[in-house]
Amino acid sequence: MEETEARAGGDLKWSRETIPKVLRIVGTRLPQRDLISLLLVSPWIHRTLVSCSSLWLVLDFRETNNAGNRLVAALSLFRYQHVKQINLEFAQDIEDKHLDLLKTKCLDSLQELESLNLNVCQKISDRGVETITSACPKLKVFSIYWNVRVTDIGMTHLVKNCKHIVDLNLSGCKNITDKSLQLIADNYPDLELLNLTRCIKLTDGGLQQILLKCSSLQSLNLYALSSFTDEAYKKISLLTDLRFLDLCGAQNLSDQGLCCIAKCKNLVSLNLTWCVRVTDVGVIAIAQGCTSLEFLSLFGIVGVTDKCLEALSRSCSNMITTLDVNGCIGIKGRSRDELLQYFPYLRCFKVHS
Repeated sequence: MEETEARAGGDLKWSRETIPKVLRIVGTRLPQRDLISLLLVSPWIHRTLVSCSSLWLVLDFRETNNAGNRLVAALSLFRYQHVKQINLEFAQDIEDKHLDLLKTKCLDSLQELESLNLNVCQKISDRGVETITSACPKLKVFSIYWNVRVTDIGMTHLVKNCKHIVDLNLSGCKNITDKSLQLIADNYPDLELLNLTRCIKLTDGGLQQILLKCSSLQSLNLYALSSFTDEAYKKISLLTDLRFLDLCGAQNLSDQGLCCIAKCKNLVSLNLTWCVRVTDVGVIAIAQGCTSLEFLSLFGIVGVTDKCLEALSRSCSNMITTLDVNGCIGIKGRSRDELLQYFPYLRCFKVHS
């Protein structure tokens, strides 16, 4: 009897003292879905987890079904009253009506939200953007990749309602025009990351506004945009803090434009895949100006030769870890061993397939 009581007392002490200590340590390292499952294990675990407010700053419904209703239900719970990040990337069943409900029922829980991912939520329209941004005054990160329903009207609501955006992903928003870029340039001078991949209605005029007014940009993604010319590309040189630049498919980029980009001394990653007008002249300028380069893709550029590799080796040999020269028929020394002689720290030889 005494042994049984002692064992029960030990179990109780374990539940009251040890389990909470362990959960406070490992809880921050567990995916949110695992945390939610743990809530059902025991009352002690439930009580401990719910009391740790730092564990409930993120709501992750990525790739889930019935995401709209689940989001509204979650934000109705007390533990999510200070949520800072919501991820709905590839989530199913999320529509404008759910965002209306959030604003109506859960407004207080959205006041601290800093990051919102609506990637591939294709049923969200400009109205939905208006509703959700009006409820999130502290939003800093907004991503709405691959949404063809959002237009310049949605961007008008964004800049009106959210004054602190530093990271903006509009990749695949094919109905965004230069008007949106003007709005972004005028309202977000401290913008640090901007993704305009496949925003096919943009022109030099809109991009130049960004380059002139968003001087704090550290990452600029212009992937698969063939309409820009050197008139805009030359102004990339104004971005002195730029570290990541993706110009894949920039068919109008010439050596002259690339020589201006070479003034971005802090550039670490540069994608020049299929920049078919580029030659050794432009790449040598990059080698001489961007000596911190770690990632470089020259995939498919037939106008470059071994000369550009020699120049890159002289200035960046100890930095470059990723180099793709596949399809560069003018470069003769393209084997793994030959490239390693130029760049001893090279680890990745192929970026594109």
